[in-house]
Amino acid sequence: MARAVVPPSADSSVLLVQLTDSHLFADTDGRLLGMDTADSLCRVVDQVLKEQPAIDLILATGDLSQDGSAASYARFVELSAAIDAPARWIPGNHDDILTMQAACVGTDLLEPVVDLGNWRITLLDSSIPGAVPGYLQEPQLLLLERALSEAPDRHHLICLHHHPVDIGCQWMAPIGLRNPDALFAVLQRFPQVRAVLWGHVHQSIDTQRGELRLLASPSTCVQFTPGSEDFQADSAAPGYRWLRLHDDGRLDTGVSRVEGFVFQPDYSVGGY
Repeated sequence: MARAVVPPSADSSVLLVQLTDSHLFADTDGRLLGMDTADSLCRVVDQVLKEQPAIDLILATGDLSQDGSAASYARFVELSAAIDAPARWIPGNHDDILTMQAACVGTDLLEPVVDLGNWRITLLDSSIPGAVPGYLQEPQLLLLERALSEAPDRHHLICLHHHPVDIGCQWMAPIGLRNPDALFAVLQRFPQVRAVLWGHVHQSIDTQRGELRLLASPSTCVQFTPGSEDFQADSAAPGYRWLRLHDDGRLDTGVSRVEGFVFQPDYSVGGY
């Protein structure tokens, strides 16, 4: 089920980079709240290339596209290709899963399980076609359980698009994962799970649920204001998350944002 892209090792770590919520358009000049999302992704990729010289895997955790177009997925491939590393994608609520699947024919971009060093990364599809909230259907929960049970000696990182916990943004509460209890019911049976990583929220989160690390990351385009009651975009710069996975189960991680990026949301040109 898993395809190894780095051989298991007893004395090495692996480096992951998460690019999330790029919201690309078919139109090369497509803008979200006034931000050119292709340009912002280019800037984030440039930042990654400056800061991360040896990446083992790119995680694209949903909403790669804003309009679900074939051209937007081709553009994501083109703009992220400067990073010389394997990649895995999962869909978000703005993605069109059939178009995404067509864009990935002949690749392993949608393979959901990856073994890297002493870790296993499992990517879950929490999208509901035509809806904004997320839900993990039974096949996804079975995939998760199988991936965990088949690799008891590995450390595990679980990825999805929608947030499975309250993040303190009232307007986002109804559009997160609708069945988080089902997710955590599986995870609590497997103590080798170290962290859960998601996108969707366009902001950085690093917290704990017991021994489990919970992580969310900035968008490569527009950011959302933390703690907001109603929809509110932020002037913070686009960014990405890096994750250093150590062979003993330790996880180091951080967020980096594009330097010198100035942005003020323009609500007159359409919202999220």
